[in-house]
Amino acid sequence: NLKIDGVRVSGQEVRSQNIAACIAVANVVRSSLGPVGLDKMLVDDIGDVTISNDGATILKQLEVEHPAARLLVDASIAQDEEVGDGTTSVVLLAAELLRRANELAKNKIHPTNIIAGYRLAQKYAVKYIKENLAVETDALGRESIVNAARTSMSSKIIGSEADFFAEMVASAVESVRMRKEDGTVLYPIKAINILK
Repeated sequence: NLKIDGVRVSGQEVRSQNIAACIAVANVVRSSLGPVGLDKMLVDDIGDVTISNDGATILKQLEVEHPAARLLVDASIAQDEEVGDGTTSVVLLAAELLRRANELAKNKIHPTNIIAGYRLAQKYAVKYIKENLAVETDALGRESIVNAARTSMSSKIIGSEADFFAEMVASAVESVRMRKEDGTVLYPIKAINILK
């Protein structure tokens, strides 16, 4: 007997509610993805205005309370801290995987089998990327690295000065380049310090 007229929800119904909450969070940042992504204007409780098309910034400003949706926000923040880019993509990809998993669960496929399928797909995707899409950084050349840095900074606060900072980042990364005895090249990014 639940106190204060509570209702117990379990099984497919609660799974669908959790996934709906995650999809709602993804829909907030969906239109800000890509080079022609739209900026979002967010106004907080005291009237401060934030304008951004960066997924992590938008999601940090939202006060998401739903536990499952909060996981997507946390994933976006972790992506921002670890990589510095791809925050919107992480949320959209995770929400889409959840939506597809929910469809499979509605078709009586056990969640354990769905997870096993996703893990197998991940393994094959990583293998395909390594064999067919990955390019050695030495083969790219400096211009491609500067362009990649410029692209990843275009949605950040320093977007207007992206050319200057892209050159700075490329120079910093080149300065810590190390070649191991077996011939592999390492870029110990943690060796780069930012002085303000």
